[in-house]
Amino acid sequence: MTPPARPPVARRGRLEPPGPPSATQEILEIAFHRASLVNPHGHSKPERDRRRAELKIVRAGATVGRHLRLETRELRPPALGEFDRELVDRAFGRGTLERSLVRFRRAEERIRRTSQETERAIGRAEGPEELGDLVRQFYGRLASFLREVEPDLLKLREIRGYLREHPRLDPAEPRLVVAGFPNVGKSSLVARLSSARPKVASYPFTTVAIAVGHADLGFDRLQVVDTPGVLGRQGRTNPAEAEAETTVSHAATAVLFVLDPSGSCGYPVEEQEKLLERWREEFPKLPIVAVDTKSDLARRTTDHLQVSAKTGDGLDALWKELTRLLRPREPLPPIEEATEENPEEAEAEEEPPARRPRRPRRAA
Repeated sequence: MTPPARPPVARRGRLEPPGPPSATQEILEIAFHRASLVNPHGHSKPERDRRRAELKIVRAGATVGRHLRLETRELRPPALGEFDRELVDRAFGRGTLERSLVRFRRAEERIRRTSQETERAIGRAEGPEELGDLVRQFYGRLASFLREVEPDLLKLREIRGYLREHPRLDPAEPRLVVAGFPNVGKSSLVARLSSARPKVASYPFTTVAIAVGHADLGFDRLQVVDTPGVLGRQGRTNPAEAEAETTVSHAATAVLFVLDPSGSCGYPVEEQEKLLERWREEFPKLPIVAVDTKSDLARRTTDHLQVSAKTGDGLDALWKELTRLLRPREPLPPIEEATEENPEEAEAEEEPPARRPRRPRRAA
């Protein structure tokens, strides 16, 4: 009842050792090994044989099911938030993740149902040969179920790798997304505002994926998100631009839209203004702060804030505006009220009164 080892592979007329196991073969080998270690107790050999067959079915099925659940643990809510799911849909195609998860759930259910059916058949089996046949049949069906979901297993591992390369955002903390055209100075500004140290260079599309830094915002921690440059071409975005737009639409508490009026970025400021206006129309409830950067190179008459990440000019005014937008909407209670004890709670926390000492008995 032990599953056979993987056979050698025929190449160019000769047998060669088998290559590394596939993803599903690894899971099967772990399950079969664990099943082979069962050591049941029983008063007679037929009783031990039957118990051994039952335990092999239970242990192999449970091991495969546990591995399938582990493969999807990071890709189900609440571990996978709305923003992460949108990133995955943009990168791998809408519905790709959900279809793979559905097929995994079906495989888990089929394995569970087959395990139960085989256990019932073992209870009716007569003799070790029939028991061995039932176990081998179950192993074969288990391998068949896993082969069917192997493409999904590989896809889910690819998605997990993609997400692990991206920083995870905390939905409970405010998120300032810094966005704009390529090479306008977003990363330099992020480095000034937060703990992030993104790569800064003089050529466009230096940032190819989102990066996150943090800054103190009173009692809160502010997440400052650097994004790849966006050219504002509707329907013709590359993967980096799509990631930036997804971050703006699904992750931002507020957006810091950076414009470069100096022309050193290589894009006319008029095109940058068009993207700003489009986003304001598409996201009317999202606070968007427009800021002209590189004020050490050029200034213009506008209602935008003027800043320079190089000299620090205008950063105090910018931080004051961001604090106004992102601080808690409800005022914090006075310190006296926050530290005042509730009389009922204080009374409940008091120690119980000490027992009255016993009186000594009188002598008879």
